[in-house]
Amino acid sequence: MRKLTNILLIFIVSVLITGCEDVVEIELEESEPRLVVEASIEWLKDTEGNFQSIKLSSTSGYYEEDAPVITNARVRIVDTEGNVFIFDHISEGIYRNSYFRPHLNMEYQLQIEYQEEFYTANETFIPVVDLDYIEQTNGGGLEGDEIEIKAYYTDPANEPNYYMFTFRNERATFEIYEDEFTDGNQIFGYFSNEDIETGDELYIELAGISRSYYDYLFILRSQIGTNAGGPFETKPATVKGNIINQTNRNNYALGYFRLSQVVEADFTVD
Repeated sequence: MRKLTNILLIFIVSVLITGCEDVVEIELEESEPRLVVEASIEWLKDTEGNFQSIKLSSTSGYYEEDAPVITNARVRIVDTEGNVFIFDHISEGIYRNSYFRPHLNMEYQLQIEYQEEFYTANETFIPVVDLDYIEQTNGGGLEGDEIEIKAYYTDPANEPNYYMFTFRNERATFEIYEDEFTDGNQIFGYFSNEDIETGDELYIELAGISRSYYDYLFILRSQIGTNAGGPFETKPATVKGNIINQTNRNNYALGYFRLSQVVEADFTVD
């Protein structure tokens, strides 16, 4: 009798466990959509830098996979000499300008008019040094058995500088650096990945960035990198960029407006 009872209990528990597989969507309180600005103006060395793009979208609900794009905004950039560069909507929230004129160390202002509100952002066009050379070793990773790539550059002395490296093969990896302890020295951006193999093509980009953009990326990286779910972790907070709503400060935008000179290289893994 006891054996039969145990079998019945196991059967009931099994039914209860396997029967609770329905997906339950919790109704969440959602805030009003906010403007999201992706405005990275990059000037590749030895090119004219005339063609530039800006993407506008809005925040979406928790269960929505795609962010709604914005197609009815007015977008322009104005430099300190009074030159106005109009960005026309092309498609899917992309606004493009084909006659932009980049000048290093000049200040530019991004201006966006959307839903009867006026947004601005100010930033300086940051120069960048050249890449000296790229080196491959095979001692990367925690166990020292992964391929690692080092892209060397020489930091200018006696001035603060900030950099962003992009390493891209199947996916992009971003690294940021500042020269507080490496001023005037030859240093390197570092990439290592357990999945990289001989023959892989790696795209490398080095961009000069401002101190404010460096701080913005540092906070973003801290938010993403430390969100491990522990009981004592720092709770995520909204990271605001340099886009200011001049009409209604409470309806702030997300994203950042930056202007960077960049250098690039392609590298084949040996």
